[in-house]
Amino acid sequence: MEKMYHIDFDDSHGASYAILPGDPGRVEKIASYLENPRFFHQNREYTTWLGELASAKNNVKKTVMVMSTGMGGPSTAIAVEELYRTGVTNFIRVGTCGGMALPVIGGDLVIATAAIRMEGTTREYVPIEFPAAANLDITNALVEAAKKLSAKWHAGIVQCKDSFYGQHSPERMPAGNELMEKWNAWIKAGCLASEMESAALYIVSQILGARAGCVLNVIWNQERQRNGLDNPHSHDTSLAIETAVEAVRILIEREA
Repeated sequence: MEKMYHIDFDDSHGASYAILPGDPGRVEKIASYLENPRFFHQNREYTTWLGELASAKNNVKKTVMVMSTGMGGPSTAIAVEELYRTGVTNFIRVGTCGGMALPVIGGDLVIATAAIRMEGTTREYVPIEFPAAANLDITNALVEAAKKLSAKWHAGIVQCKDSFYGQHSPERMPAGNELMEKWNAWIKAGCLASEMESAALYIVSQILGARAGCVLNVIWNQERQRNGLDNPHSHDTSLAIETAVEAVRILIEREA
């Protein structure tokens, strides 16, 4: 097949599983958790490494890809579209988020079962009434992996947005009143955290017939700070990465 226009490679990689960080700088670190990690390709925001994972059950090995998607929905949607055409059918986003629900603390994991579509990319795929939901098999594998690693985890709905500064400085935006009203509504409804890629990942995967899930490291929680509560910061994504890798291993074992 011809190379895909944006990711700039074809189906020769042989991977059906992909772990997707946003940051190109995290790709090599994630790949180091795989067997035989090796650089594969780089174009635009898409840095790609390959490795293998083996099923503990019968030692069947599968090629696993790690590829960055960049920030936000448009580049994530392009990544999923083009990876799917090259044979990838299982996607796990591993990234970071800011907590919203008060029990969600820096250093915890959030496993996103669904995403609030407060972004623009998915509106060009399907009307807003259609939910952005994770695949159950991948979500269950992420929960099982988090338990196995003795992580503190939360599973539930996240807010997916387009504007980082619209969240953190809504008062200076002309649309600030609307932003703050919706933010408070999401909190009252039990939204766990805020991030920028899950809705596009879920909607595009759903439409293509692929499976997708998402595990996030909580950096901090601005609502805990606003309420005068202890608010530790954690930029270490190692536990989220280990959870994603273990979830892929679990899925490979169930497939074997």
